[in-house]
Amino acid sequence: MNGVIIKNSRNTESAPQCAMSTQSVAFSHYNNISAQLPVDPKLGKMVAGGVKEQAEQCLENIKAIVESIDHTMTDVVRINIYLKNIMDIKVVNQVYTTFFQSYLPTRTVLAVAALPMDGALVQMDAVISNGEGTHPQAPCDLVKLVRNTENAPKSAVSTQTVAFSHYNHISAQLPVDPKTGNIVAGGAKEQAAQCLKNIKGIMEAIDVPFDDIVKVNIHVQNLSDIEAVNEAYTTFFPDSSIARAVGYVPARSVIVAEGLPMHALVQIDATVSHGDGTPPQAVEDRHGIVIKANNTDNAPKSSLSTQTVAFSHYNNVSAQLPIDVKTGKLVAGGAKEQAAQCLNNIKAIVESINHNMDDVVKMNIQLKNMADLDAVNEIYPTFFKGDLPARTVIGVSDMPIGALVQIDAIISNAEGTAPAK
Repeated sequence: MNGVIIKNSRNTESAPQCAMSTQSVAFSHYNNISAQLPVDPKLGKMVAGGVKEQAEQCLENIKAIVESIDHTMTDVVRINIYLKNIMDIKVVNQVYTTFFQSYLPTRTVLAVAALPMDGALVQMDAVISNGEGTHPQAPCDLVKLVRNTENAPKSAVSTQTVAFSHYNHISAQLPVDPKTGNIVAGGAKEQAAQCLKNIKGIMEAIDVPFDDIVKVNIHVQNLSDIEAVNEAYTTFFPDSSIARAVGYVPARSVIVAEGLPMHALVQIDATVSHGDGTPPQAVEDRHGIVIKANNTDNAPKSSLSTQTVAFSHYNNVSAQLPIDVKTGKLVAGGAKEQAAQCLNNIKAIVESINHNMDDVVKMNIQLKNMADLDAVNEIYPTFFKGDLPARTVIGVSDMPIGALVQIDAIISNAEGTAPAK
């Protein structure tokens, strides 16, 4: 690891523990919380009841983790909710609003093909603010900037954008026209364009240029729609003449959802650099801290994404498929071999920027068959020497190139990114 800022990995007995992940991994001014299943930590088994009780247990587990590190639920900046049935969201919201009342984090909701426990109907993970930083940073009373604009659809259960320190988190945007409140006419291309218009509307309202996006997550109901989505996507990125000159595009993950709110075909969320920080940090020139995008020949490249995009103290790695970079083809073997290839691709990217796998703070794993999780777990810990990162695992019904596994990551970046000269 470069620099002197250290990663702080912690577990508490007040929430379920997992041999394959750490509950909370803090680095600098953010904390990454592993996906929580509806498991009662006292009993070590799934809570009784339906989706309402399960959602409550997921949130109680997140709350227990948050409180174990002397934080509160008002420090949550982002929640991701994974459902087995998208129609359960109304019931989940009844519980959700009891945990977040005066303040609402940003949020993404999607239905998935499978969760890592039989009978689980819901799973949630979170990102929380960490104003005290991690050693040797001095505690700082940073504030969250919580904002909505009329230029994008508003929600009663989430905030459009929540900024903290040098990052901005944008809630998943559906293809809804904010003027009519309805999904736009057309197919996946038109829907993707509207999602991106909504993100752009949110960013313009807070005076942030579109090329400040460092990571995009695209959820599609049908993988066959991805070409249409990409037609729209490439009209938004690169956005500025500077970005076009260097060919900058954000890191990206594409995930097939079993269902999306409002029966949408596409949903997109984003993580945005926030160069001026949040008070009381000194307001700098917007580009005082620069985005540092990097590709290496040692991992598969894509014209639609950058392998890793660093900003300030974090690095965002695009989803990696099990492609052997030497052959350009899917690696031979099953889920274990494919997981190893995904992780080797991430490792190559990480090492190309002078980091190592123990700098990873969060891993997101998608599996075509949840029964393959044991095979993945067999290889997974061999890539780490220290504490395992926070982790989220979901099942999907389809993946590009017929893959069985896809993995993306967030990496600590102790050296930060340089101010412009």
